[in-house]
Amino acid sequence: MRVTVYPDAGPFLDRALADLERQEVANGLMLGICLGLQKAPPKTAPLLATVEDDRGLALAAVMTPPHRIVLASHLDDPSEAVDALARWLASSPWAIPGVLGPAHVADAFARRWGKPFTPGMYQRVYELREVIHPAYPPGAFRIATPDDLAIVAPWVHAFQFDIGQAATAEDSREIARQRIDEGGIYLWDHQGPVSMAAKARPTRHGVTVNLVYTPPDARRKGYASACVARLSQLLLDQGYAFCTLFTDLANPTSNHIYQDIGYVPVCDFNAYDFVG
Repeated sequence: MRVTVYPDAGPFLDRALADLERQEVANGLMLGICLGLQKAPPKTAPLLATVEDDRGLALAAVMTPPHRIVLASHLDDPSEAVDALARWLASSPWAIPGVLGPAHVADAFARRWGKPFTPGMYQRVYELREVIHPAYPPGAFRIATPDDLAIVAPWVHAFQFDIGQAATAEDSREIARQRIDEGGIYLWDHQGPVSMAAKARPTRHGVTVNLVYTPPDARRKGYASACVARLSQLLLDQGYAFCTLFTDLANPTSNHIYQDIGYVPVCDFNAYDFVG
């Protein structure tokens, strides 16, 4: 097994893009991160690495500190590649706060890394190629504008809290401001905003729907289904072949409503945080 480290996203994608796109939905998180790094290099250098054997790419790894390392592999048993990466990382200066990836890959790395770990969110990746339109509730779908920042910012903060992401209110406000300025956040509006969804991490053929949030007093009224369905249709109409999204497996409601509007499960993702 050969571990290769890349100075930036360009040469990493030169090597890994074709392999990752063979499972573009499952690898959409990694692809979206790397394509984003090409457009806007981060202040802190990322880790970008591949592990290869004589048959080709066995494992790919991307980490943008302080976030978890993200792994991808097409192998049913990635243990040899995971072992090679872990041995290389152990002799490197990189601090690994956690791991995220397809369940069997993340599980293999968490066991191999040798440090105590706590489970993060167990998620499922879904794909949609055709929207099944629900019975739409009262209201209308629209893009968020800077005038909505006072509402969207605390929703972003609440969403981050719900998924276990540590963020200050000011950090969440900056994310909301940036995403609104980019034209990436959409709302269902019924006498004011009642639900939110966003587009993120486009790949060559698909795009992710995320930041799906409805405040507690507006839930169970169909607003989230309506907002996600309209946004998904808009993205398909813009030329994307498919939309993807991640759900929390501990939340049966969200998993159910997304399937009702056409999202099909593809694979599971596990996250672990290392202790110490």
